[in-house]
Amino acid sequence: MSTMQRRYQGVYPVVPTTFHEDGTLDLESQKRCVDFMIAAGSNGLCILANFSEQFSLSDEEREVITRTLLEHVAGRVPVIVTTTHYGTAVCAARSRRAQDMGAAMVMIMPPYHGATFRVPEPQIYEFYARVSDALNIPIMVQDAPASGTVLSAPFLARMAKEIEQLAYFKIETAGAASKLRELIRLGGDAIEGPWDGEEAITLLADLDAGATGAMTGGAYPDGIRTIIDPYLAGDREAAVTAYAKWLPLINAENRQGGILTAKALMKAGGVIACEAGRHPFPPMHPEVRAGLLDAAKRLDPLVLRWAR
Repeated sequence: MSTMQRRYQGVYPVVPTTFHEDGTLDLESQKRCVDFMIAAGSNGLCILANFSEQFSLSDEEREVITRTLLEHVAGRVPVIVTTTHYGTAVCAARSRRAQDMGAAMVMIMPPYHGATFRVPEPQIYEFYARVSDALNIPIMVQDAPASGTVLSAPFLARMAKEIEQLAYFKIETAGAASKLRELIRLGGDAIEGPWDGEEAITLLADLDAGATGAMTGGAYPDGIRTIIDPYLAGDREAAVTAYAKWLPLINAENRQGGILTAKALMKAGGVIACEAGRHPFPPMHPEVRAGLLDAAKRLDPLVLRWAR
């Protein structure tokens, strides 16, 4: 088994973007949000991901959030900045600005637009290679269904071996564990960070496949730590027990509450002032919210106590 040095591993939850009721950015809630997430045991953070509603933000707002949060975190934990964009030059420039502001890593989906605009493998390779040339921090490939782009394990492994900064892979496709296992087999030590995603719904299987990191929702990193910490320390039985304990809440987020889950729990606990998404994103159904809070209260996560 490889004994390679991994720069980043553990729980790196996605930071939700917080808004006022009128839809403008609420930067005070945003800063309290990351303070809570660090206090709850996050090994690092990820900003501007899909669960951050990045698709509803202007370029100016992205810059404001990136600068505000990197300055506020001030090196307490590493921060991954999502810099996804269809255009190679735009993505490279975004990534370089994030690096210059202090990002530890950038996360990038393959180039796509809408439901039908895709590019073939040679252009995907060139896209990541050119972004890599602009950086000296790692790139995480986000392999998620939202892009509609098939990234095979052999192709990902080849890019990892040949593109300097491409070293981390967040696998969120169906059959994630099998893909992680194949990626690690083909890529060897070039796969510095094989990571789980999808709100940890497949975390145990993905850890069994060799995952060393998890990018989850932002509301209960303290719970996810009870799964991943013992697993990485060699105590699978403790991880299995913790996974079974937290799975109802993980399921409530992954299959019911979705993007608004972290904000609903943070609002319930007094961490943030408003849980709304940005229009036109629909609000969470009141019964879904009630079920989510019921699942959370049974576990007593820090999010419901931190601000009290």
